[in-house]
Amino acid sequence: MKSITRSFLFAFALGLLPVGAALTATTAVATPSAEGAEVYFISPKDGDTVRGPVVVRFGLKGMGIAPANIEMPGTGHHHLILDAPLPDLSKTIPTDDNHLHYGLGQTEVELSLAPGKHTLQLLFGDHLHVPHSPAVFSEQITITVLPE
Repeated sequence: MKSITRSFLFAFALGLLPVGAALTATTAVATPSAEGAEVYFISPKDGDTVRGPVVVRFGLKGMGIAPANIEMPGTGHHHLILDAPLPDLSKTIPTDDNHLHYGLGQTEVELSLAPGKHTLQLLFGDHLHVPHSPAVFSEQITITVLPE
């Protein structure tokens, strides 16, 4: 049991497990965002029709990328909201099929999405997966995915 606990804590500390794996969504103290900070989609663009798998590239202006659990002013990491509205911005970002965490500092991902329309939105979170204050999020875009 000790080795399992130690392995879990090590993976959590490295940001390999999202905070939701250990905690439920709770109201949290937000880390300040940089004035004028923005997240956006490099690709795909709103209205695009793409063939899967879909490569999604994240853009960021005015702040830096740092892995989860690494606390550095002016930094955070990406979260992709898939086919869902923004979560409660005063709480830890949920971890589920609609709230994808990129706590290793990733700036792109390849997704296998079912054919059809999908909405995507970026939400930047701090070292503890909490949206900054003010929150830094993109416009929601809609894409159409064709069969692979």
